[in-house]
Amino acid sequence: MERKNSPPTPTRRGANEERKPGDPGGSGGEAEAAAMGSYKCCIFFTRRFAVSDASTPEDVRSLFSRFSGGAPYMGIDELRRYLAATGEADGQIDAAERIVDRVLQGRSRTPRFGKPALTVDDFHNFLFSEDLNPPIRQSKVHHDMNAPLSHYFIYTGHNSYLTGNQLSSDCSDAPIIKALQIGVRVIELDMWPNSSKDDIDILHGRTLTAPVSLMKCLTSIKEYAFVASPYPVIITLEDHLTSDLQAKVAKMVLEVFGDILYYPESKHLQEFPSPEALKGRVLLSTKPPKEYLEAKGGTMIDRGTETKFSKGENEESAWGIEVPDIQDELQDANKEHQDDLLYREGDVDEDDEQKARKNAPLEYKHLITIKAGKPKGSLVDALKSDPEKVRRLSLSEQELAKVAARHGLNIVSFTQRNLLRVYPKGTRFNSSNYNPFLGWVHGAQMVAFNMQVRL
Repeated sequence: MERKNSPPTPTRRGANEERKPGDPGGSGGEAEAAAMGSYKCCIFFTRRFAVSDASTPEDVRSLFSRFSGGAPYMGIDELRRYLAATGEADGQIDAAERIVDRVLQGRSRTPRFGKPALTVDDFHNFLFSEDLNPPIRQSKVHHDMNAPLSHYFIYTGHNSYLTGNQLSSDCSDAPIIKALQIGVRVIELDMWPNSSKDDIDILHGRTLTAPVSLMKCLTSIKEYAFVASPYPVIITLEDHLTSDLQAKVAKMVLEVFGDILYYPESKHLQEFPSPEALKGRVLLSTKPPKEYLEAKGGTMIDRGTETKFSKGENEESAWGIEVPDIQDELQDANKEHQDDLLYREGDVDEDDEQKARKNAPLEYKHLITIKAGKPKGSLVDALKSDPEKVRRLSLSEQELAKVAARHGLNIVSFTQRNLLRVYPKGTRFNSSNYNPFLGWVHGAQMVAFNMQVRL
């Protein structure tokens, strides 16, 4: 590749090129070339480029300068001070010497005379080297994992069963497997009755997505749950089932997971267990079982056919409104912020929960470890903690933004003991994602991502 407007590069005649008549020395050269034959000379070399200081992040350069005393090099004594300050040299007297030796041996530069020392680039490479800096190794956890589950950010998926867009893609266990292989700890499954009402399908309700069976998803979760991490896998269930199908879910879950399924003895948890205590376990999280429509006087017909409701009821009150929320977003996108925000995600009120429990199968209710729900009232009321029990609350990305604008401290207070899940807005039909930072800075543990696999 040549730079534009650059002067022509002088060329030199190779030893194998024949001299033409009329060239200086041509006659003698031609005879000599004919006698000796022609040959080619090839020279191979590798050019190495040193990383410039400009490529080193500013915070790394600042750290280097602080511990090197502003000098351009960091000696063994200075590196030892850094390791002691960060607690990485405990019990390792010669740690600094070994690190400097390894770094200097690994770099391809002319050895310097004098005491061995690191440049800012060497220091940068050390910080991000899995071989030299153990805390960044993926296989080693350097946090204390004995605090309650609510103290940790949890890698969370949204509509984990979809292979593409949110409206018409196929449902499969393949994206679930892929998510678990990269370390996702929260898998979401939307449960609906199949067409014959005798089994459970996993699909995005009221869309054109093609279903996959619940049993297939559960079996794949068990097989791949702990290939990337030993810490617990949480299955969040969006439940649209009859009581008899809920009982079938309980049977499937117990059959597939057996002893690795964790569920508490008590009705409510006052504090979540720690990730360390839950190693190798699977947990269920869902809203408390809702009364089936027939028990309320309505009749449910499969999607695509007419649905009848008793007076005063509608589809939203029966099924929750995560999918109809698409319509709400389109209508309400330009509305101004309201202080008294109403919770629209569709969790069951406490009174409704008590009514629903009467009809839900005992086994199914007992297996739900992380219960999702809210008290009656505004969204701000939903962020109030109950000292007697912990729970999970779900907010869409817009709901989080609205409540965070004026009630950020309420969110932070809530997430100290409880779990907050944030999910993408319903209009992200192409499975795009939102900026997770707002959820993280307010302590949301389950910031759910679309990570669908295009098969």
